[in-house]
Amino acid sequence: MLSFAQSAQILNLGISFGTKLTSRTLRRRNIIISCRRIFVMATAAAAPQPPVAKKVKHEMEKFGDVRVDNYYWLRDDSRSDPQVLSYLHQENSYTDSIMSGTKQLEDQIYSELRGRIKEDDISAPLRKGPYYYYERTLEGKEYVQHCRRLVENCAAVPSVDDIMPTGPEASPEHVILDENVKAKDYAYYSIGAFKVSPNHKLVAYAEDTKGDEIYTIHVMDAETRSPVGEPLVGVTDYFEWVGDEALLYITMDEILRPYKVWFHKLGTTQSTDACLYHEKDDMFSLDLVASESKKYLFVGSESKTTRSIFYLDISKPGKGLLVLTPRSEGIDTSVSHRGNHFFIKRRSDEAFNSELLACPLDDVNATTLLLPHRESVKIQDIILFSNHLVVYEREEGLPQVTFYSLPAVGEPLHTLQGGQAVDFIDPVYSVEPAESQFSSSILRFYYSSLRTPPSTYDYDMRTGVSVLKKVETVLGGFDASKYVTKREWVIAQDGTHVPISIAYRKDLVKLDGSDPLLLYGYGSYEICVDPSFKASRLSLLDRGFTYAIAHIRGGGEMGRKWYENGKYLQKKNTFTDFIDCAEYLIEKKYCTKEKLCINGRSAGGLLIGAVLNMRPDLFKVAVAGVPFVDVVTTMLDPTIPLTTAEYEEWGDPRKEEFYFYMKSYSPVDNVKTQNYPAILVTAGLNDPRVLYSEPAKFVAKLREMKTDKNVLLFKCEMGAGHFSKSGRFEKLQEDAFTYTFILKIMNMVPALG
Repeated sequence: MLSFAQSAQILNLGISFGTKLTSRTLRRRNIIISCRRIFVMATAAAAPQPPVAKKVKHEMEKFGDVRVDNYYWLRDDSRSDPQVLSYLHQENSYTDSIMSGTKQLEDQIYSELRGRIKEDDISAPLRKGPYYYYERTLEGKEYVQHCRRLVENCAAVPSVDDIMPTGPEASPEHVILDENVKAKDYAYYSIGAFKVSPNHKLVAYAEDTKGDEIYTIHVMDAETRSPVGEPLVGVTDYFEWVGDEALLYITMDEILRPYKVWFHKLGTTQSTDACLYHEKDDMFSLDLVASESKKYLFVGSESKTTRSIFYLDISKPGKGLLVLTPRSEGIDTSVSHRGNHFFIKRRSDEAFNSELLACPLDDVNATTLLLPHRESVKIQDIILFSNHLVVYEREEGLPQVTFYSLPAVGEPLHTLQGGQAVDFIDPVYSVEPAESQFSSSILRFYYSSLRTPPSTYDYDMRTGVSVLKKVETVLGGFDASKYVTKREWVIAQDGTHVPISIAYRKDLVKLDGSDPLLLYGYGSYEICVDPSFKASRLSLLDRGFTYAIAHIRGGGEMGRKWYENGKYLQKKNTFTDFIDCAEYLIEKKYCTKEKLCINGRSAGGLLIGAVLNMRPDLFKVAVAGVPFVDVVTTMLDPTIPLTTAEYEEWGDPRKEEFYFYMKSYSPVDNVKTQNYPAILVTAGLNDPRVLYSEPAKFVAKLREMKTDKNVLLFKCEMGAGHFSKSGRFEKLQEDAFTYTFILKIMNMVPALG
C-alpha cells in the first residue's frame, strides 16, 4: 500500500508530465484527492490555532482625527479582569504549544547558559571601615547573600594590594542578609537597595515582591538580623542614612511618580514622619543620592530637560533641605561634595555636553569653572575622592575615564589641567563606576566588552597601577581569543555617521552573507547601550551568529545632541538609523534579509515595532520585549505611570503637531495589511513602566491584519514586571526561550536524540 506522500507524488508527477490517465488511474486520483483533503483537514484541526481577541469598538477623537481601537478593553488597571486574564493565558498556552516541538533544544540551551556560570562565587570585596563587604552566590540558589568579614592586620588606608583573607586564620564570614530565605515565599523578589549605617551596626534594604517597583524598606541589626522598628511601606528604593538613627526616603503618587521626601527617625511610626519636600509639578520627579564624603545628601528634582538640587547637611538635619541649584528651564545640574566646596556638573543649551563648576559651601553663587564645555566630549559622571576627581566622559561613542589631582582642602580651586586617562584594551567596550572609598586614592570600576567578561579593577591614581580584583568566571571552555569585536560606521540617510559595535566568532563566521545576525537597538532617554559582555550570548555566537548593536540617535552614546536629534519631532531618526544599520550589515555581507534578526526592549521595543511597520521585508525574525508600542493612547492618558514625565521625551500629543507626528510612527496605530516576519512579543503583568496591554493590543492587531503565515507569539509573565523574572536562573530561562525561538525561525534546530 502506498503512503499518502507516495500517492501524492505519483499524482503530482502524472499531472505535471501530462501522463494519460486511465479510468482506473482517475479513480485512484480521486481517492488520493479525498485522502489529501481529509489529511489537510485533520492536520488543521490538530494544529494549535492562535487566540483571537474579541473586538469592541472604541473611538478616540483628537483634532478632528478619529482613531478606532478595537482592543482597548484589554487594559485593566486592577489586572484582575477575568476576560483579560483568560486572554493572556490563552496567548501563553498558544506560545507553549507552538514551542513544544523545540522544548528539547530550549532545555539544551538553558543547560548551556547555566553551565557557564560559576554558581558558588563571591563579588570583589570592598573595604568599608572595619569590614570587607561582598555578595555571595550559592550553588543552585537563585539569589545572593549579603556578607561581610572584619578587616584584620591591614594598613589604615586601603591599597590596590588589599586582599580579603579567607583561610582558617581569617575572621569568620557573617551573612547579613540571605535573599534566598526572604524570597522563598514569593514568586518574585528583588532588593533595590542595600545600605549599611555609618557605624556599621544597622542595615536598611528595600524589597519588591511583585515586580511593580513599589518597595518596602526594612531596617535590621547587622549582627543579630533582628528587625529594628516597623517597615516603611509604599516607597521607592531611593533612601539614604542620616547619621546612624534616621533615614531620608522618597514616596510616589498615584501614577508612581517619586514626589515626596520624608525624614524618618528610627523607632517612630511612618505616619509621624516629616515631609521635607513635595514636588507638585507632575513633569518633575525626585531622586536621592549621598555625596562620596557622606556629609551631604542631595535631592534632585528633574524633568527630561531640567534638574535642580536641594541638599541636606547630615550633621544638621534639623535645617531641612536647602536649595543649592535653583530650577531654571533647560539647566540640568548634579552635585557632589569635597572639603569646603560643592562640585556641580551643569548642562545648558550652550554647554550641551556639560561643564564642571565648583562653589564654596557658604556661597553657592561664587562658582569657579573647573572643566569647560567641549563639543566633542560629553561629561557623563564625576566621582570625588579626598585628593582626586574622576571624570567619566564620552568621545566618538566610547566611554573614557580621566582623573585629576586636586589641591589640598582649603586651597583655591582653579581650571583643571593635566588629566590622566585610564587605558582600555578592546576596540569597543563598556566601563562603569563602582563604589570606591572617598578617603583613598583607589578608583574602582567595572569593565567588560563583547568578548571580555565583567571585570572589577582597582586603579591607584597616585601610582598608575591597575589591579584586576575580580573577573566573572565563564565555564564551558570559553576562550576570548576566538571572538572578534570591532566598531564600524554607517552613513545614515541624512549623512550622519552612526556607530555599530560588532562581535562574532572568527572560526565560524564567513562574512559572505550566509551567516545569521542578531541586531540590537534602543535609542531613547539618552541611555548609552555600550558593548558589554553577556555570557548567555555565547550560545548564539557559538552557533555562528554575528551580534551587533546599533548606537542610533535618541541614545546618549555620541553626546547630548545625539539624543536630541532622536526625540520629539525628530524621533523617526531613531528608526531610520536602525534601518540604515540593517541595510549596511547586509551590504557588507554580514548577513542577508533572510538571515537578519532584530531585538529591542521597552523603548527599544518601540523601535522594533516601528521598523516592523516601516520595513517588514528587511527582517526574518523580530523579538520585542515589553515594548512601548501604543504611544499616542498612552501619552494622552496622564493617569498612566510615567506619562506626564515623558512629555519632554516623546512630546505632548495634546498639542496638534506632536499628536500627528507621534501617530505617524506609533506601532499600534500603524499596523498594516501586509506581510510581517516572525515575531515574538513579551510582557509582564505587573509592569509599571509599559502596561501589559500595550504589547497585548499590538499582537491582537497584528493577528487581525497581517497577511502572512509567519509565527507570531505573545508571552506574558503573570508574576513579574518590566525586568522579567527576578531569579538569576529564571532570567536564563527567558534567554533560552528567546534564543530557541530565533533558532526555530532560522531553521537552525538540530536533530536531537
